[in-house]
Amino acid sequence: MSTLPETRIPIQTRTLLLSLVIAAMPVLSAADGGNLWGGDDKLDPVQTLIDEEDYAGAAAELAKLRAENPDDADILNLLGFTHRKQGRFDEALGYYERALAIDPEHRGALEYLGELYLQTDRPDMAERQLARLKDLCFFCRERRDLTRAIETYRESGS
Repeated sequence: MSTLPETRIPIQTRTLLLSLVIAAMPVLSAADGGNLWGGDDKLDPVQTLIDEEDYAGAAAELAKLRAENPDDADILNLLGFTHRKQGRFDEALGYYERALAIDPEHRGALEYLGELYLQTDRPDMAERQLARLKDLCFFCRERRDLTRAIETYRESGS
């Protein structure tokens, strides 16, 4: 019976790998929520409406929530999303800008603002949002999704 030779990984390499895994854990755990905002329970009914593509209904629910939480960047981001999905681009832009004024690193608002720019044929502005996301995260869903949207836009020749 043969045995494989024992390989030893230097302690510095093991420490570096462990540090990288630990550093990535918050990003990886945030990516598994499956929702558009990061897991806030008060938004679960809104997610259901969005899943059903009832964007007007979701916007109405979000307006109620905003009355109670006027400076909630997640609510503002989702108001932008629901208005954009209804083709109300100017209103969506205002919500995204307000969300980003409150939280300049709101990854969802950066992604969706980039998508709005693509829908309104401003790919250079979408690229700027992607650059901001690249500064914020490496593995995040928002960066990956906006990258894919920009690639699709470019491939379509728009």
